[in-house]
Amino acid sequence: MTDLSIGQERAALAARAPSDLYRAVWRWHFYAGLFVLPFLISLAITGGLYLFRDPIDAFVHADLKQVAVKADAGHVPPSAMVAAALRFQPGTAVKFTDPATATSSAEVTIAVSGGEKRAVYVDPYDGRVLGALPDRGTIMWTIRTLHSLKYFGSFARALIEIAGGWAILLVATGIYLWWPRRQTGGVLTIRATPARRVFWRDLHAVTGLFVGGFIVFLAITGMPWSGVWGAKVNEWANGSNFGYPAGVRIAVPMSDEHLDHLAKTSWSLEQAQMPQSPSHGMAPISLDDAVATFDRLGLHRGYTVNIPTTAMGVYTGSVYPADLAQQRVVHLDQYSGKPLIDMSYGDYGPLGRALEWGINVHMGQQYGLADQLVLSAACLAIIVLCVSAAIMWWKRRPKGRLGIPPLPADPRVFRGLLALLAIGGVLFPLVGLSLLVMLALDRAVIGLRRPARR
Repeated sequence: MTDLSIGQERAALAARAPSDLYRAVWRWHFYAGLFVLPFLISLAITGGLYLFRDPIDAFVHADLKQVAVKADAGHVPPSAMVAAALRFQPGTAVKFTDPATATSSAEVTIAVSGGEKRAVYVDPYDGRVLGALPDRGTIMWTIRTLHSLKYFGSFARALIEIAGGWAILLVATGIYLWWPRRQTGGVLTIRATPARRVFWRDLHAVTGLFVGGFIVFLAITGMPWSGVWGAKVNEWANGSNFGYPAGVRIAVPMSDEHLDHLAKTSWSLEQAQMPQSPSHGMAPISLDDAVATFDRLGLHRGYTVNIPTTAMGVYTGSVYPADLAQQRVVHLDQYSGKPLIDMSYGDYGPLGRALEWGINVHMGQQYGLADQLVLSAACLAIIVLCVSAAIMWWKRRPKGRLGIPPLPADPRVFRGLLALLAIGGVLFPLVGLSLLVMLALDRAVIGLRRPARR
């Protein structure tokens, strides 16, 4: 081979390398989109609705959750509200939720036969029962379980975890494909009209540029709720010291029951075990006394009180308002009424505070209406991103074929890309497993297409 031919071959390889890398990235971007887009649309719709859960619930369940303010009347005692609820729905009262606002009803959770729980709503001004729903039976709790796919069981929740990892891959590969390569349009502007494919390509690329950061943020901050990765990280981060940071737990007897099994709690306290009330040879304090203690300790309005049902149980007051600084869990000895554990956001470690902040922003709580509006705009943009991707693919695909982007001429270009995918797979095992499955399927597709070409 002459020096001239060697030089020409090297020049051809150098020119082909960027094209090969582009094809490899495009191919995996296509695979990521194929898997993630249905989940992204579902998450965007349900997540966008859940951002406004309080006003939506108040509107849909106005007959149960809203009451008229009676300025000349105070609230009846919590024990009277519980008694009214038990007359309406016999069973065992296990939880009392303080009215969050002057126009909010109180909520009494009652355990009935068969393990079912019912939420009974009571007017706090006159103790009148307004009605009942299954516990966590509001429209927004349904939306929440749909958002996490918890509605469909543990396997579906695992798919959400996988989708989160693939969404990050989708953004990373999308940024590479968007990166300007001498084109004058389609970077920050949209060319042509909806009749042409280039319009949908530009709409997809420009929208993805602006919403990509939100997708990564929402995917990462949603991971703590995942069934496998989130549960294992929570166990590793919070499973020692009974789930409480050093200095918070004092020398009190602890049970094997977890706080998360009894009451909705923050991510950082899911591993927290319940303290026990030592017997003092005295009668238990009343719910009214416990509520008065929580009021005196300054818990944010709308807190929930878990009522002890055993001789060793405790009164637990917990509240998770929009302001992270106001998050708090207090356990009271049911006999003396003294606080056994008083836990707030400031007691979390640096990792716990960072994760709780991310979760609070994810839920549209941390910065009030601004948080809700920004995230709802991001959810709308994600829907546009998914729809434009589907239309762009439909217009590009060959008739009767899936339209998988072509393989690079040099398959070695996949090595660097697969190394990056492997790193993500180590961090998120379910995602890594799904990457291996997709890689095997891709190899199978290549094997089937080669005989056809011959």
